[in-house]
Amino acid sequence: MQRWGNAMLLLEHDGKTLLAARGLPTPKGVLIAPGEPPPATLPGPGPWIAKSQVATGGRGKAGGVRLCRDRAQLEAACADLATLRIKGHEPRGLRIEAAISGAQEAYLGFSLDAARGQVIVMATDRGGVDVEAAGDDLPRVFADLSAEAIGAAVIRLAEALPANLRRPIREAGVICARAFCEMDALLVEINPLFVFPDGRWIAGDVRFVADESALVRQPEIAALVDEKPQSYPDAAFKKTHGYDLVVVDPEGEIGLVTTGAGLSMKLIDEMTAQGLKPFNFCDIRSGGMRGDSSRLIEALRRIGEGPRMRCVLVNIFAGITDLGLFAEILVNALRASPDMRLPLVVRLAGNGEDRAEVVLRESGLPMMIERDLERAVELCATAGVVQGAAHA
Repeated sequence: MQRWGNAMLLLEHDGKTLLAARGLPTPKGVLIAPGEPPPATLPGPGPWIAKSQVATGGRGKAGGVRLCRDRAQLEAACADLATLRIKGHEPRGLRIEAAISGAQEAYLGFSLDAARGQVIVMATDRGGVDVEAAGDDLPRVFADLSAEAIGAAVIRLAEALPANLRRPIREAGVICARAFCEMDALLVEINPLFVFPDGRWIAGDVRFVADESALVRQPEIAALVDEKPQSYPDAAFKKTHGYDLVVVDPEGEIGLVTTGAGLSMKLIDEMTAQGLKPFNFCDIRSGGMRGDSSRLIEALRRIGEGPRMRCVLVNIFAGITDLGLFAEILVNALRASPDMRLPLVVRLAGNGEDRAEVVLRESGLPMMIERDLERAVELCATAGVVQGAAHA
């Protein structure tokens, strides 16, 4: 899947609810909290599918989707899924819906290509859990960002599919294209798109990635953040604190306090390529701090909640921001965060870096100061070894 700096993956239940309101056929379903038993009234007579609602992909192969033929199986599945972590993510809910049988599985997807300013339109007759493995082999065309252009691209792709799939793909494409554009989506996938022998079709699963930066224009999605902050903690955090801090690996070991979305994502990629496990993406927006340490205090607090955290890297490259002032703010934040006992690596480069280093050294606080980013990353890699060492 393409990466976007403002991506907000909706829970399947919420994505289905939004698209069903726009005419997309979906299985009847209910949402329950983790640990809550199935309701007395279920969607249909059974069998049912119990689905973990997690903010990541691959849940089917990870055991997060269970077929349940009776209530006893359903109750057991819900109890098990309530504690199942998938790629480090805890479930934020469980969706119970009527199981689908006797249908062919197809796939339809739209993905924003920000570099080209166009939409990648994909469709195939091979839906299901192995679609992601197809990668670039998926049939695709590019379309301009309009419902009409995306719909025309769907029609082109549909013509290459078996005859029984063409109309369902076209009809689903019209609904999803309109929703994609009207709702400022970054990604919409229907996988599988179930097609029955009589021509009926239904969206078995929905993957909807919203654009966080467009929430001001999308009251329905903004309401999800307000009503369910525990389900969308990153979006709720940004809305409350005014900057981005997104957990990319709940089991990550290195917390990041950085500025600049592009540079921050590049740093994450470079660390991952070296076998390191960054915990979060962060764009602290240092230029907007104006002497206030509250952003740093909150960032350190949230990073400190990581269960496997070994080290925190503060990496600020400044063109306009005065790093001397930033260093003073950082010192104040550290003194206001007595529970933050993790090894700290600080790399400040750019405007005012000499004064910043003096401020940090004179603070007397334990930290490793390193102007070279490559060396700073190396210090993070060995943080567990040097934790008790004197830092200078």
